[in-house]
Amino acid sequence: MSEQQLDMARAEAFAGQMLGVLNNAAIALMTSIGHQTGLFDALSTLPPATSGEIAASAGLNERYVREWLGAMVTGGVVSYDAAAGQYDLPAEHAMWLTTAAGKNNFSLMAQFVPMLGAVEGRVLHSFRHGGGAQYEEYPHFHQIMAEVSGATYAEALTGTTLALVPGITERLAAGIQVADIGCGSCRAIKLMAEAFPNSQFIGYDFSGEAIAAGRAEAARLGLANARFEVKDAATLSDQNRFDFVTAFDAIHDQAQPARVLAGIADALKEDGIFLMVDIAAHSDVDGNLDHLAGPLMYTISCMHCMSVSLGQDGAGLGAMWGEQTATRMLAEAGFGQVEVKRIEEDLFNSYYVARLG
Repeated sequence: MSEQQLDMARAEAFAGQMLGVLNNAAIALMTSIGHQTGLFDALSTLPPATSGEIAASAGLNERYVREWLGAMVTGGVVSYDAAAGQYDLPAEHAMWLTTAAGKNNFSLMAQFVPMLGAVEGRVLHSFRHGGGAQYEEYPHFHQIMAEVSGATYAEALTGTTLALVPGITERLAAGIQVADIGCGSCRAIKLMAEAFPNSQFIGYDFSGEAIAAGRAEAARLGLANARFEVKDAATLSDQNRFDFVTAFDAIHDQAQPARVLAGIADALKEDGIFLMVDIAAHSDVDGNLDHLAGPLMYTISCMHCMSVSLGQDGAGLGAMWGEQTATRMLAEAGFGQVEVKRIEEDLFNSYYVARLG
């Protein structure tokens, strides 16, 4: 195509867009560092301060802090008074970046950027030769997921989330059998076990590391009604055992998601309920053009969710499998009644309340 045929205004606008992408990618990496070092929390408690004062407050090396602040200032995250040599994190920014922000803390999600970058070579190999990565190749995956889940749906689990399931809070209080599939660090189980001591809980995950962490925390808390088992969810063999089963952002990662869903259906009692929390999306890319986090979610899926499934010779559903595919697969697994609900404060997830029949 000759230059005369090009829309040069469009080309130049795209060049500007790509420069913005590179700058924002850099800010994302620095945001992860700001979270992990506690710099955002330190800044939020300080009046306008010098780099030395900020470094001292956070217990960090001043030279590194000063360079980090350079990125934050030029990226529009931190304000800078050149005459005074002082930096400040505006309250309007702190409310989205600090530990106190809870579920609104975007710096938690920023940690995915360096984690996914660490497996770029492995994923490149898979582009050329197929297959995928293994869970153990992702540094600090369970730690990051525990932070993210703890600040999003787990924060409101025993209130807002369970309220989406009619009658379940009362049943939990009375005492029922509950399983959590792909429990990771087991945070959901621990929260429910503490809130509902009359019910019995078991968490399944194939990560021995995650299950060991869950067992240790349950022992520390003295939770006699919570157990954790290393188990591939595709091997569920229970029949009519559970009154309530949950899965939090876990089904789309599975190597055999159809088999997992069918196993959950078999494991439920006749009046049992399955609560599946998963990424809110359309199953077709053209339905996600206005998705608030479309590029982020497809990237996380390509670099992790889809890859770990394919790494087990699995289906490779990916995080953006979407509502249409999810409801179809639930129906095929034996769930005759499926409601899809949303929580206003949760921008990323849909909540599927599924019953047999």
